[in-house]
Amino acid sequence: MTFGFASSAASMGKPANSAGRLRTLEPAEWADAGIPLLRSPREVVSGLHARHRPTPTTAVVAVLDPEERLMASASFARRSAPADGWDFRNALLAHLRRVIPHDLRRRTPVRTAILLYCREGDERWTEEDGAWMWGLRDACTLHGLRCGAYITLTRGGWQVLGEGRGGRRPNLTSDPGDLAEVSASVEPLELRTASGAPEALRRTAAR
Repeated sequence: MTFGFASSAASMGKPANSAGRLRTLEPAEWADAGIPLLRSPREVVSGLHARHRPTPTTAVVAVLDPEERLMASASFARRSAPADGWDFRNALLAHLRRVIPHDLRRRTPVRTAILLYCREGDERWTEEDGAWMWGLRDACTLHGLRCGAYITLTRGGWQVLGEGRGGRRPNLTSDPGDLAEVSASVEPLELRTASGAPEALRRTAAR
């Protein structure tokens, strides 16, 4: 997989950890991590975009069941702090704990957590993206989940980093779609959001 590189304003002037480097994953490390492919990435992205209506610096963490149905999700704004995976891991883990029980008793994870991050810039990998990748992988390990896709949402569209798959819509400037339009009228599934309140979500049909 070939990646482009771009500088990130959030990656400038960051303090290093005790090992002399920030907690981040390089593109090659992420590509070698065996991240499972999403069967319908456009539907997943459109559903999260419609549900959370994210703006720049918003992170949306979601948990999918083995059938790629959304089980829980939470969104939060990135704090203006140096981009380090340790801080991102802690934020992701805190929100996961609020919306879904852990699976640490299972020998093998059956649920997958993915991350949609909205930012300025283009689709090229940044050090900030690497910090989110590190944070997502570590948060999944500590919550008993399988680490899934890392997706960026920019003005140019969405991109699943490490896979080369993406699209122009939704993007940071597009209006969120209606949940009824991005969900199929199949069987209802109880979804928990960051508020902890149950919410009805219809199962998304694979195309």
